[in-house]
Amino acid sequence: MVNIKDIREALRIIRPFVHKTPLIHSTSLSAMTGAEVYLKGENLQKTGSFKVRGAFYKMHLLKDKKVIAASMGNHAQGVAFAASRLGIQAKIVMPVTAPIVKEEATRGYGAEVVLYGESFKDALGYAVSQEGYIFVHPFDDDGIIAGQGTVGVEILEELEDIDALFIPVGGGGLISGVSVVAKTLSPKTEIIGVQTESATSAYSSFHEKKIMDSPPLPTLADGIAVGRVGDRTFEIMGRYVDDIVKVSEDAIAMAILLFLERKKLVVEGAGAVTLAGLWKNKERFKDKRVVLVVSGGNIDFTLIDRIIHKGLIASGRIGVFEVVVNDVPGSLHVLTGIIASHRGNVLHVVHERFAGDLPVGKTRVIFTVETHGKNHGKEILSDLGARGFTVKDKS
Repeated sequence: MVNIKDIREALRIIRPFVHKTPLIHSTSLSAMTGAEVYLKGENLQKTGSFKVRGAFYKMHLLKDKKVIAASMGNHAQGVAFAASRLGIQAKIVMPVTAPIVKEEATRGYGAEVVLYGESFKDALGYAVSQEGYIFVHPFDDDGIIAGQGTVGVEILEELEDIDALFIPVGGGGLISGVSVVAKTLSPKTEIIGVQTESATSAYSSFHEKKIMDSPPLPTLADGIAVGRVGDRTFEIMGRYVDDIVKVSEDAIAMAILLFLERKKLVVEGAGAVTLAGLWKNKERFKDKRVVLVVSGGNIDFTLIDRIIHKGLIASGRIGVFEVVVNDVPGSLHVLTGIIASHRGNVLHVVHERFAGDLPVGKTRVIFTVETHGKNHGKEILSDLGARGFTVKDKS
């Protein structure tokens, strides 16, 4: 099993090639969650993800070999970048569902990219079957785990008395390495893994105490959309991790928005799950000193508008509701007047006159309204109801 000595050696080897990323105290997120919040900014790492740490150390151990890897994107970029610096030939297998931005970035680092299959599992099987290459596993490998664990060394060298570390979990490489460091240097620190509800192998395996397959569903956190936790990582997590929690897709979207709005940080879904996990467990960690490992920033910018919109709805900053009214002049004016009296900002209005469930002479009006938050939205809906309108919240 990987130990602290292995991880310190990995840090010595990779330090000339990677950033020592900042540990940022967040006053705003501390105030919002009730905890003392620090962010480990691996979204600011070379290639935009912590994955480059494990890739560099593993490939340093291989020396002059041809390598192949399978990845949804971040491991691909880490291997490609490390290969280019170490003079190693690399082939990367990605599923056709991998974000285009990650595919193009991987090509940009000089690797050969092969698109195969619909899922990470498909790409992994194809990569392992290829002859003439050394396979670089994205998480279930001692060299990879040791490299990822260097994140933990940097955190604990800079900050003392940490009550909890929140770490994203997919296959388990990052949480395994960091938990070894934390439980060796700071045994009282709780290790909290966070998974999306759309990919729960590590969560189920941890709580059932046996490895459980869980084919991932479409998710904003594509970087941790892994259907089966690793054998090595499962063993380490069982020894060192205190808890693994799940978060919803809405919570991830809201966390991405908070990082953008409050910290001016671009964080991908897999990196934002730690904030979502803390948010969900605010009472449990009230007044605690916590570090959120922000694992990556390689967000798909073709989806950013939809992610922001989803985050605004999840946080109550945008509300969607419908009202059925008489289809006569002045009805819309009355509704918008009530909304305006509460200083709600109407962003979009849709009339539905011909729906089969509407009586003749009635129209359904669907509003999208900007508000100050959930309580503000409830005030508007309550006033509409008090004035005799039947309102259905569609948010």
